[in-house]
Amino acid sequence: MPDIAVFFQSVKLPVMSEVAHALIRTLNDEQADGPEVAAIIARDAVLTAKLLRLANSASFGLSRSVGSLNDAIALVGMGRVRTLGLAASLGDAFPEIEGLSRVEFWRSCMVSAGYAQWLAGHVGIDGSQAWLAAMMVRLGELIIAQAQPASLVEIEKMPHRPGGRWEREKQVIGFNEGQITAELARRWNFPPEIVRALDTAADPLAAKPFNRLGAIVHLSMLLAEMPPAGPEMLETLPEDVLAALQLNPEWMQGKFPQPDSFVSIE
Repeated sequence: MPDIAVFFQSVKLPVMSEVAHALIRTLNDEQADGPEVAAIIARDAVLTAKLLRLANSASFGLSRSVGSLNDAIALVGMGRVRTLGLAASLGDAFPEIEGLSRVEFWRSCMVSAGYAQWLAGHVGIDGSQAWLAAMMVRLGELIIAQAQPASLVEIEKMPHRPGGRWEREKQVIGFNEGQITAELARRWNFPPEIVRALDTAADPLAAKPFNRLGAIVHLSMLLAEMPPAGPEMLETLPEDVLAALQLNPEWMQGKFPQPDSFVSIE
C-alpha cells in the first residue's frame, strides 16, 4: 500500500499567512470568541475588505449593511466569518495550475461547500464545519498537480462522471484527493474531526466507525460535479449513504437549493 508520507516528500507545502494559521488555532480553542476572531482577521486589510464585501452580498440577505467585522460576526456568526476567512486565505495560498481552470476549480469548491452546509443543517452537523471541509476536499488535486504534474492530465480526462476523479486518482497515484487534503490539514493542525472527514470523504461507508461529516462531504462533492439542474439530481445520489445519514428524501426535494445562491470567495 502506498505511503502518503513518501508522497509528501516531493511536495512543497503551500505557504499560508499568519492570519490563516491563527484562525486554524482558534478552531482548536473552545474559548475562542468573536472579538478574538475579528482581531485576527483585522490584521489583514485585504482579507477584511473581502469578507465585508461578502457579508454585504445578496447571498447573505442581511436586513442592513455590515460596516465592521464585529457587525459581520454578530449578524452572520463567528463560525461563518471564520470559515470564510480561512477559505479566502487557502485560495490565496495555491498558485494557478496549468491544465486546470482556476475559476472552474474554485467554483466547484464553493458549490460543494454550499451543498454541504445545506445537508449538514438537516442532520445536526455544524454547518460551518461542513462548509469548510467540503470547500477544502479538492485541494488535494492541487497537491497532486505539484508533485506529479503529468498525472493531472490522466486524472482530469473527460468525460467527468461524478466521483470518477476520485477513482482515477486512486488508480494513478494510489491516493484520492480527500486523503491528500487530510494529510495537508493534519500538517496544518486542523481539528481531528476535519482531518477525519476529509480522509473518509471518497468512501464514507468504508470508514469504521462511520463518519457522518465525511458522508456529507461525499454527497456534496457528487452534487457539485453534476450539471446544474434541479431536485432530480438527488435521484442519482447513493441510497446507502443517504440511508446511513438518515436524510429525508422529501425534505431534500422540497428544500433543494440552487448553486447560484451559494457564497463564493472568488
